Amino acid sequence: MSGGEVAGVAGLVVAVFWAILVSFLAVALARLAGTLRRTTEMVASITEQAVPLLGEASDALRSAHAQLDRVDTITADVAEVTANASALAGTVASTFGGPLVKVAAFGYGVRRAVGLQAGGAGKVLPTARRGRRRNRSKD
Repeated sequence: MSGGEVAGVAGLVVAVFWAILVSFLAVALARLAGTLRRTTEMVASITEQAVPLLGEASDALRSAHAQLDRVDTITADVAEVTANASALAGTVASTFGGPLVKVAAFGYGVRRAVGLQAGGAGKVLPTARRGRRRNRSKD
């Protein structure tokens, strides 16, 4: 083979190699274009579905905020009623508590005196239990 033939064969091999390389790149670019097209369609579809969902979420959030405002108002009212009830209970306890204790003590004293008189001086009424418990050990 002469130098011209070798150069022709080498040129032919390089041309075939470039043709194969270009065809692989063309197939890869075609697949990439298809993937990009499908991705674009998917993003458009998601956008169409997401916009109404975002609107509904915004409406739900506004509604929840309004309900929380109502609950805050109710909570403040309940706190005020609780404070008023506590003040009323304190007033009633201080107004009636002292005199009722005195009346109860007086009634107890009268019963005891009547009981002592009726039963004689030697007989003493039993005192109230003081809540003593026996020591029961679990051995």
